[in-house]
Amino acid sequence: MGARANDWHPAAAYLYALTLDGPALAWEYLRRNPRYRAVYALHAHGSDDEAGHAVPWGLRLLEDPASDARQAQPAWLPDPDGMPQLHADPAAAPDAPIFSLWRMPGRKQLAHDGRRLLLTAYRPEGALRAAFSPSLEHGMAYAHGLAAGARLRERWRAASVAMERLDGYYGSKASLPGVHAHAHGRPDRIALLHMRSLQALDGLAVGATHREIAQALFGAAVVAERWHDLGELRAQVRRLARRGQVLVDGGYRRLLQMESARDGRSG
Repeated sequence: MGARANDWHPAAAYLYALTLDGPALAWEYLRRNPRYRAVYALHAHGSDDEAGHAVPWGLRLLEDPASDARQAQPAWLPDPDGMPQLHADPAAAPDAPIFSLWRMPGRKQLAHDGRRLLLTAYRPEGALRAAFSPSLEHGMAYAHGLAAGARLRERWRAASVAMERLDGYYGSKASLPGVHAHAHGRPDRIALLHMRSLQALDGLAVGATHREIAQALFGAAVVAERWHDLGELRAQVRRLARRGQVLVDGGYRRLLQMESARDGRSG
């Protein structure tokens, strides 16, 4: 992973970050952690205890930090908010939804975390994540599940959105209310902060000065007019870098919680 030379300069290279949800953003920060990258380089291939090296980072298995959130599919431990588990339901009613993975529209990624099949489906209304039990096969009725533990009410509320969307795709009836696709509007303030924090981190990683980072973020003309050692632009760059570093250094875990990812309490 990482910016090379001037790769971090174009803001367009970071626009994808505006559409990422909490788990995807968490990965963007973790993969920028030099210690994690060193652990991956040493233990990802041929290690007898890869899982053991992944757990301290909140992962079930090590994920390649060279892959950004559009390609990577990290298996988080514990599961992020909003990710239900699907199990075979032999006692289901005759009209219960039937599992059919490929019936779901959109680009899909599948991964195995050693115990379950993990799905990430990319839809205009946002990424949909779910974990499938090994006992669940094509054509079977299914039941939703959620791991017991802390914050169960909050996690259930977050997962219920994904549950409704899954039932809408797999059910025999029309999609349930609230699962229709819609286009993303303008990015909100928190999404823009994340995008700029990632760009600032990459600039610092290759030795860019705060002024050079400000030029990439706000434009050379703005910097020429407003840059001062104690000015607001420099303060913004410092805040972005500090905020990003907090997330790199472990704060990314809070992005796995739905409320933290949405309201920006993550840094």
